[in-house]
Amino acid sequence: MERQQKNRREFLEEAALTGLALLAAGEGAQARTKKNSQKVRFGCIGLNGKGYSDSADAGRLGEVAAICDVDENNLAEGAKRFPNARKFTDYRIMLEQMHGSLDAVTVSIPDHNHAPAAAMAMELGLACFCQKPLAHSVYEVRRLEEIARRKKVATQMGNQGTALNSLRQGAAQIRAGALGVVKEVHVWTNRPIWPQGIDYPPPAPVPSTLHWHSWIGPAPFEHYGNGIHPFNWRGFWNFGCGALGDMACHTMNLPYMALDLRDPISIQADTAGTNHVSYPKWSVIRYEFAATHSRPALSMTWYDGGKLPPADLLPGTKYSSSGSLTIGDKGLLYSPGDYGETVQIIGGVDVGEVHYPVSPGHFEEFIRAIQTGEPAMSNFPDYAGPLAETVVLGNLAVWAEGRKIEWDAKHMRAVNAPEVEQIAHPRFYNGYRV
Repeated sequence: MERQQKNRREFLEEAALTGLALLAAGEGAQARTKKNSQKVRFGCIGLNGKGYSDSADAGRLGEVAAICDVDENNLAEGAKRFPNARKFTDYRIMLEQMHGSLDAVTVSIPDHNHAPAAAMAMELGLACFCQKPLAHSVYEVRRLEEIARRKKVATQMGNQGTALNSLRQGAAQIRAGALGVVKEVHVWTNRPIWPQGIDYPPPAPVPSTLHWHSWIGPAPFEHYGNGIHPFNWRGFWNFGCGALGDMACHTMNLPYMALDLRDPISIQADTAGTNHVSYPKWSVIRYEFAATHSRPALSMTWYDGGKLPPADLLPGTKYSSSGSLTIGDKGLLYSPGDYGETVQIIGGVDVGEVHYPVSPGHFEEFIRAIQTGEPAMSNFPDYAGPLAETVVLGNLAVWAEGRKIEWDAKHMRAVNAPEVEQIAHPRFYNGYRV
């Protein structure tokens, strides 16, 4: 009880500091552009899992000046790699105390904390690299787009396949007409690889190294349960975005780039059933997109939990465990795997050589954006945000359990399903905001 009371006091004090930091930054804070000869100074939020590789990239191409993790074991390991970095267990305190000494942040923590951390950093004028699916809800994604545009900061989402020449070439071939007129896309994953379709675990003692209140952050308070930290949080509605949020920003990336699959007009899901505590064991989600100036209306279907597209869509070929299939009236493009690293056109039209920008590397694009102002491909306002919106909108349909959601992208609302408002635009708790 004493530990909980202490955490609560610290929690409220830290929330007050966050407000002061944002007030001090004000609307006039300007984005920094570093000279090529200057190292970009990073604050790394999250050091385990993707946080390990993201902070490694920051240290490889810049200078890690501050590290933050709610688990003191991870923090201690991070300090071995970055001995000169200041250490924190709450990203709000790190940003409040360090924002004048930083140029950029990496955000590599559970989904429900992405938007508060990224938003605060950008409001302070810092460039932001944030892991997929960018945020926990469509409202939070849209807010990150708006803040990045207003503050004119460099941004990038961690969907590394965006930088692959194979993915960019495949997308360019589709745009050039290699498949003819595209009417349907299918995308599937081997996730979840964590428990779903389960109840919340029973109470368990909080590990002595874990700052549980900081881990909970903006979510409604839940007791600690075994397995939630450091990985199985992905399967719970309050913390993660399920299989869709984990992988779709990767596996949908190629058809999204090729066909501008943003702002679906409807979404409908078939699932194993959800208790609204954890995501279902499997889901099949169908998106409908209106025609644009460059393509006709089309559909995209997402499959997880062992579900796959109909076998007759790709005759004579066994589907990989994850991948995408783009179907036109002249041919197919099959990309096994998650990142667009392999592209196979079956049939199709010879469109000759196609042109696309060659990337220096995914994180290298982020550094270049900070130093020169040239946006990374997967920047928040123009690319990553609209992709992430499409991805997380699928979970509105999962929550609605079979009901077809009619989506008004401009006003960010489900016109026929007010019950999904809590998923589209969640409430923030404990003094956090976006």
